[in-house]
This record gives sequence, C-alpha cells and structure tokens, in this order.
Amino acid sequence: MSSDSIAGGLTAAALDAKWKSRFQWQERNPFNNRMRRAISWLTRAEQEPDDPDAAFVFYWIAFNAMYAVPWQGVDDSERDAFENYFTKIAPLDNDRIVYNAIWMKFSGPIKALLMNKFVFQPFWDDSPNWERRFYTNQHDIEQELLSRKTGAILVRMFGCLYVLRNQLLHGAATWQGSVNRDQVKDGATIMAFLVPHFINLMLDNSNIDWGHARYSPEWAWQRLGIQQKA
Repeated sequence: MSSDSIAGGLTAAALDAKWKSRFQWQERNPFNNRMRRAISWLTRAEQEPDDPDAAFVFYWIAFNAMYAVPWQGVDDSERDAFENYFTKIAPLDNDRIVYNAIWMKFSGPIKALLMNKFVFQPFWDDSPNWERRFYTNQHDIEQELLSRKTGAILVRMFGCLYVLRNQLLHGAATWQGSVNRDQVKDGATIMAFLVPHFINLMLDNSNIDWGHARYSPEWAWQRLGIQQKA
C-alpha cells in the first residue's frame, strides 16, 4: 500500500485539521458535508495498510463522497459524474501533483489497468461486439496518453476502478482472492495517493460549486419542514 500521501503530510488527520481551521466546519452545508464524509472514510482507509481489498473499498467511499451529486433522472451515470468532477478538479492541479502521479509515478500501473479487459464493462455485458469496442477504446486511450490528457485519463481510469468496485461490493470477487490481485493492489495504491490530493484541492478551492451531496440531511430536513440542526 502506498504511504506517499501520508509521508507527504496529507493524512486524514492533517486534512481534517486544515478543514476545521479554515471553515466554519460545524455548519451544515454541501461543502462541509462532502469534507466530513470524505475525510471520515479516508481515516478508515488509512487503517488498512495490509488489506488492499478493504482499503480499496474505503478509499472508493471517500472518493464517492467527493464527486457524487443527486440523481436527476434514469439516464444519469457514474461516468457522467466522474467526468463532471474531473472537469473541475484537473485544472486546479497547479502544482502538477495529480499530473505527475498519472504520467510518471503510476504510469505503468495505470496503463496496465486501462489495457485490462477484465475491468472493461462491455466484456462482462456479454456484448457480441465487445472485442471491437475494446480495441477501439484502446486506440482512443493511446491517443489520450500520447496527448497527456489528464482529465480524460482520470475519467477512463476511474471508470475501470468503478468496474472493480462493483466486483468487490456486489460480492463478485473473493476477499484476498488471487484472480484480481494486481488490479486491487494497484487500484488501492493509486487511490491512496490521489484521494487525499483531491480533498486537498477541494479545500483550496472551496469557492467552486461542487454541488449538493447525495442523501443530504439538509435536503431531508427541508423536505420534512424541520429546522436545520447545528
């Protein structure tokens, strides 16, 4: 499990302290909701350095807390949510931490993940043309890699990780199983590095509208006509 984010000072505790020192963190608002939830699950993920399956799940929940917005209709997709989120977060990477993670630090594991048919959803959909779609997808990825399109690669990478997330959370994988070890270990390591940096970028750019979180208590209280709690 990568400890680079922890070694670099971006622990859940450090991010929590930064959040609470800069914001009226007790206030119930969309941004504080996201930070409270994301940092809590990052804290839990850090407790699993020797269990990549568990770490992967907890890092994913922390990430989910950052990007998810309320569903607007039956056609909503997680990929749309990723794309919207990364459209916002990628341009904020002024120190090129995310950029360097993708193009240098984790370039090998990321490319292996993107080229893996077992985290390509059409492969599992029993689609008769999945191979054609897979190789078309690979061509597009190669072009994005050559052009160093950070946002596009983030969308594709987390799309693959989402397939892996489904395998784990829907009981379609064995805990500590041998079949998907490389994907799980690499996925957990990549998220261990990126998720804290995403939180940090959001803390530094709270003026951006990150949207309402899903299952917001404020929305529930408003719907029920209940005065918001402190």
